[in-house]
Amino acid sequence: MEITVYNPQKGRLETIDVAITQENTTCFEDCQNNDIHTITDFKGGILIREIGYTYPFWIYDVSREDIGYDQQKAKEIYHKYR
Repeated sequence: MEITVYNPQKGRLETIDVAITQENTTCFEDCQNNDIHTITDFKGGILIREIGYTYPFWIYDVSREDIGYDQQKAKEIYHKYR
């Protein structure tokens, strides 16, 4: 599926082709405003999607396993690059 993501390493939006599956994605169900809704492993990095209408962030060189599949750690990384 093609989606548009923000790539902070390049400072721009990009359209990527990604398969979002149960095997590569962790969903967080109890979300409120500005919470991280999903994290997805993608090409040696991670896609972090906040709840709402923002673009997912694509962060290089970190995986779901690296952050322990943790919503709070994903949020910290998201805000570091925001």
